[in-house]
Amino acid sequence: MGFYVTSRVFRQLRPVCFQLSVRYFSVTDQHNTRLAEVGKLELPKAQGKYETGQLFLHRVFGYRGVILFPWLARVYDRDLPSQNKSVQSDSTVAPAGSDSSTPPNTAKEVQKKTHTFYQVLIDQRDCPYIRAQTEAVTFLGNQESSRSLYAIPGLDYVAHEDILPYSSGEQHPLQHELFDKFLAHQPDKDPPFSAQDTLRAWQKKNHPWLELSDVHKETTEGIRVTVIPFYMGCRETPAASVYWWRYCIRLENLGELSVQLRERHWRIFSLSGTLETVRGRGVVGQEPVLSPRLPAFQYSSHVSLQAPSGHMWGTFRMEREDGHMFDCRIPPFSLESKPDDSGNPSDDSSNNSSSSGSTTSTTGGGSSSSAGGGGSSSSGGATSLEDLF
Repeated sequence: MGFYVTSRVFRQLRPVCFQLSVRYFSVTDQHNTRLAEVGKLELPKAQGKYETGQLFLHRVFGYRGVILFPWLARVYDRDLPSQNKSVQSDSTVAPAGSDSSTPPNTAKEVQKKTHTFYQVLIDQRDCPYIRAQTEAVTFLGNQESSRSLYAIPGLDYVAHEDILPYSSGEQHPLQHELFDKFLAHQPDKDPPFSAQDTLRAWQKKNHPWLELSDVHKETTEGIRVTVIPFYMGCRETPAASVYWWRYCIRLENLGELSVQLRERHWRIFSLSGTLETVRGRGVVGQEPVLSPRLPAFQYSSHVSLQAPSGHMWGTFRMEREDGHMFDCRIPPFSLESKPDDSGNPSDDSSNNSSSSGSTTSTTGGGSSSSAGGGGSSSSGGATSLEDLF
């Protein structure tokens, strides 16, 4: 049993193979690195969807994962040519330093298409080695007097084209605390793992907070930025209603030269009429380098508004290895709330401490000061994953 990779596709999979060799063996023996045999690669699907229980490698980040269920998202790609030639020009770009509450390029018609993404579990053995936050899926805590968030480690959203499917004869091919809760081994089926009632109930209960609906993409000088916003819910305070969103950002270098992210600049507009500017060094405490060997970086952050909707846009200040500095556009995206019919996913939780989850604290006012990737600090507490069932 092992990966069967032909020379024709080796160039595409080379970053994956490299990361696998480091990931599985360099931790225990840094001088004798070799590839681990974990399964047999299958042909990616050009048509149709992958089933629940499909094992895969992430095409960009190289981690092992398993598919839980699909999402059908609207993708707004500002790189695609507009069908309406009369409005294709960027005629509403705001000048640098402008206080306009209108995002730049709003006169440009953006092509929309539907695309399949998947909710997945990440193998916990791979989490320390991937350039993406593995606690990016967060929920509002149930403490009315606090702003704490809690996360489920090892959850991610993956686009269909980033799935490299593989098969394994192992009954427990993936290490994640939810694997056995969500999936049952059925060796006579393909894939040999099927959804348990626990997974279906969890998906139904947390659908409003997990749902992926809109994806925004834009490329500047070979750096592609993808943004996925998620509504998290509303928390009532004596002074106002505070609406929370999380957003996931992926940067990918499509060029030949290494590029480093130096600064971020965000504009956050609230329907209440406020416009906030956020500037800072790097994102989530890092200034990541996007190189041809490690071309991508992914992180998540949060924003809160005292209004049910708003929008965000901005730029990343990038420095290329030849010294060239440029502003990479972050595509404008909306912050839209949803009717809160089912309540917060942790409303019925006991808030008992457990090693199964982690809690994160953020601070914010009319707009969260953690917006833009400033990072957030651990509160030192924990929330049980059982709270989500």
